Amino acid sequence: MSIGDAEIKTQERVLRFFKDPETLGYQYIGNLSDYQNKNIKEDRLRQYLRLKGYADKLIDAAVMQLQQEAGNLSRGVYDANKTVYSRLKYGISVSESPEKPPVTVELIDEANPLNNDFAVAEEVTVVEQSEKRPDLVVYLNGIAVAVIELKRSSISVSEGIRQNLTNQKNSFIQSFFTTMQFCMAGNESEGLRYGTLLTGEKFYMEWKDDGFKEHEDERDPVDVRISETCAGIENKLRRQIYAMFDKERFIDLIMNFVVFDKGIKKVCRYNQYFGIKRTQQRLNNLRPELHDPNRDPNKPLGGILWHTQGSGKTLTMVWLAKWILTHWAELNARVLIVTDRDELDEQIEKTFTGVDENIVRTKSGKDLLNRLNVYDDSLICSLVHKFGRRGGEATENDYDKYIEELKASLPADFEAKGNLVVFVDECHRTQSGKLHTAMTTIMPNAVFIGFTGTPLLKKDKKISIEVFGTYIHAYKYNEGVADGVVLDLRYEYRDVPQDLSSQDRVDQWFDIKTRGLSSRSKAKLKEKWGTMQKVYSSRSRLEKVAWDIIQDFNMKPRLMDGNGNAILVADGIPTACKYYEIFQQMGFKKCAIISSYTPNKGELRTDTVRDEDDTETFLKYETYLKMLGLDPSDLPNAGSVQAKVEEFEKEAKRKFVEEPANMKLLIVVDKLLTGFDAPPCTYLYIDKKMQDHGLFQAICRVNRLDDDSKDFGYIVDYKQLFGQLQTAMKDYTSGAFEGYAPEDVKGLVKDRHDATVSYFEEVYDAVEELCEGVEEPRGEIQYIHYFCGVSGQSEESDEIYVRLRDKLYRLISSLVRAFAEAKPYLVDDISSGKLNEYEKKVTFYIELKKTIGTASGDFLDLKAYEPDMRKMIDNYITAADAEKIGDFDDLTLLDFVIKQGETLTGEGDTGHKEGAAETIENNIRKKVIEKVTVNPRYYAKMSEILDKLIEERKQGVLDYAEMLEKYIKLAKDVDCPEDNDKYPESIRKSKALMAIYDNIGEDEKLVIRIHKAVKKQALSGFRDNQVVVRRIKKALFEILGDDSEVERIYKIIEKQEEY
Repeated sequence: MSIGDAEIKTQERVLRFFKDPETLGYQYIGNLSDYQNKNIKEDRLRQYLRLKGYADKLIDAAVMQLQQEAGNLSRGVYDANKTVYSRLKYGISVSESPEKPPVTVELIDEANPLNNDFAVAEEVTVVEQSEKRPDLVVYLNGIAVAVIELKRSSISVSEGIRQNLTNQKNSFIQSFFTTMQFCMAGNESEGLRYGTLLTGEKFYMEWKDDGFKEHEDERDPVDVRISETCAGIENKLRRQIYAMFDKERFIDLIMNFVVFDKGIKKVCRYNQYFGIKRTQQRLNNLRPELHDPNRDPNKPLGGILWHTQGSGKTLTMVWLAKWILTHWAELNARVLIVTDRDELDEQIEKTFTGVDENIVRTKSGKDLLNRLNVYDDSLICSLVHKFGRRGGEATENDYDKYIEELKASLPADFEAKGNLVVFVDECHRTQSGKLHTAMTTIMPNAVFIGFTGTPLLKKDKKISIEVFGTYIHAYKYNEGVADGVVLDLRYEYRDVPQDLSSQDRVDQWFDIKTRGLSSRSKAKLKEKWGTMQKVYSSRSRLEKVAWDIIQDFNMKPRLMDGNGNAILVADGIPTACKYYEIFQQMGFKKCAIISSYTPNKGELRTDTVRDEDDTETFLKYETYLKMLGLDPSDLPNAGSVQAKVEEFEKEAKRKFVEEPANMKLLIVVDKLLTGFDAPPCTYLYIDKKMQDHGLFQAICRVNRLDDDSKDFGYIVDYKQLFGQLQTAMKDYTSGAFEGYAPEDVKGLVKDRHDATVSYFEEVYDAVEELCEGVEEPRGEIQYIHYFCGVSGQSEESDEIYVRLRDKLYRLISSLVRAFAEAKPYLVDDISSGKLNEYEKKVTFYIELKKTIGTASGDFLDLKAYEPDMRKMIDNYITAADAEKIGDFDDLTLLDFVIKQGETLTGEGDTGHKEGAAETIENNIRKKVIEKVTVNPRYYAKMSEILDKLIEERKQGVLDYAEMLEKYIKLAKDVDCPEDNDKYPESIRKSKALMAIYDNIGEDEKLVIRIHKAVKKQALSGFRDNQVVVRRIKKALFEILGDDSEVERIYKIIEKQEEY
């Protein structure tokens, strides 16, 4: 390989690797660029099925059904893909005739992986709404199951990912992906990234070798063979391709590690795969011991799976449970999942139900025993109930009562049926040992697998291993961050001043809090000066903390724009209620308390209070009633109040996850700190003494991936949990985490100051590097040519520029966010000159984003800047510079051309005028491309006129005033074709009529006939109704008498909004 090799060279090397019998040994179908390809190669599929011994009639029926289901997009590509996957996994049930019983035709031989037909093709042309040509397509028994986009080493693998995503859109080759299981992109510098259908770019993953090196004797034999082979492959891309496309593993990945989870298709991450394979191997090794009368009863059957918070532990349970129920079916295998938190119990049920697995949630210990005593349920979930409380983590007392209930409910004839595998979630808890002892009494032959998302405490590690067995597999937090599975965490301790009674001290504190803000933003905050003075001169510490949090919502990215939200952890329910009242009084209304408390009027009888001196009981009671909107004088019964609380909490949690701008802050005590996944959650404010597991799980509430505006999770500590961090190398493995071995929590949290500045410098360098290729003198026209190309370029080269611009926009957005975070620290860390230099460059890149966006046409219909960008720019960039932003929002094409024309015909150098001309041309071109499918001939003509104009400009035929006149006329024709007097009066009244008129030979009478026929047949939503589509095409055939014409005109008809 040579540095800078063309993409085709990479493709050739990868193809040789696929074909080589010494490596993968796939059949080479060929270069298919000259064919119109489908995702099912019928000849190969039929050949495979014949070799499996199926009769021709069964093959005909199975192939026909698969083709129909793969081509049926009436319910969307997700549902079509899900249907096809079920056929790949379970086969197709068909019969030769109505008299004969059905036969399951298996499309993949899972039991004998090497008996399948593995093939690869290159340059696979697919023609649908557009023509596209994926680089490599992998076929399994003639069915396209993987697509790979390759790039040369100097082009980011992200370009290939975005190509995949583009191809999956409805306007490109979406139906080709109905059979697809893996979508991949790679180059020889970064390696391979993989996802599946509709996987977002951020969620594409990298396959790695297993990092867990204990118990090597428990490795899957296929894994051992693959690892040994990969060790001899130096090239990263080919090594990762081998690791995934090895024939045995590839079949395993498709058949056992794909899931459809509540509308999202997912494939496993490498840590999930290896964790499950290790567990499978241990379970298989245990099979002989399950009912061995001589087995040592003190030897644990099972082990511990430690996969860090946010790494997909629940889906790991799903895949493992599916495997156990399938592969241990002859042993009457059953799976019981035990957890001790409402949120986890609910999450587990939702996840299993979401992937179409029937799971039973038991209502009590007695209910669990009754279900274990019969064979009816193969998948059961049981909660260690909280006695007399609602929500939160089970206490030791709860465990004791739960165990007592189990013993008291035990029938005389009880015997747990089947071979039970018990998953104990959050097995790190000290109480798990007691529970294990009780459960082994009622299920003496059960296998126990402990799952944990946090490390085991040093003091508990020995006991946990004695109870469950040794580690089966581990995947630590720092590995998850490195893989992009979870976000890095930024920690800061905040000292809220207790005495700011003097004006000078308030002023000083205000300056500290607003370091880095623009003068305009400081002025806005000073409008609330009176409130702040009052807060900081008061004796209430809680008011000061609340005000501090509110200021973050005024200043911090994601919090101020409504994309993100936060959780505040209070030290008790009374404190949570006080916080709620304070936030309400300060006008911060979009918050709620989530706790285990339910208002109960009976509690008040023991309290005698004066009006001016509410006790905590009254405080909780009245705060909750106010929050729930209940009238104290007209309370419903206790059961109704409980239902009201649960309904309120459910809606608050939904809003927090789905509408972060409408639920900005949740105040909690111990609920939601485990098992609550909320991607928008960006800040965790801690005002409670926490340590070890509780703290570990709590801070992981902010580590979930979200959109591109969420770069990190932030922890703000008001309790100094890690003590005084006085050394330069800040150590977060002691203090609140002193119960852990340092190596188990290393890298979990990073100092916010140091990490924020470092990240800003990293993003800044990335933007500078991206722009290095711009030619001198680096004026506006040079930047436009670099990111937009020259007017009149080919469609293929335009795609390259689109991806380059997309990278520029994303990087500049990241730069603005990073600068907003880093500026308060840079004020202290660097000279004012260097800070001004940074600010000027960031401002330049903000303007560059707008210039390139308008020059390319990307920002004419979209907003030039997202609302969050506007707020950050207003807050952190000099006001005079920021005011220029957004000049072109919401302009029509004609308005835009006229506004750009001011530059074109005004005073200024030739470079600026040429830039304005190309900006106008690019925007007109973009609008023409958007509309061409609605009226192909009309907009093809517009494109020809534009090409001629571009050529005249380049030849210097027209002066700038003449050019502007022609641009304006063309913009009018593109935007408002109905004003063109070439159309007859009867046609001009409808864009649909005009489109048919232009594309049917300008025959007015014929157009009216077609229009009436379509109107008669077309119902609302007809495009997704194949019966109605066939009726419309039949009516068109009666008028046109030609099938190809019918198809051509129908494609235009379905694009018309009028029908």
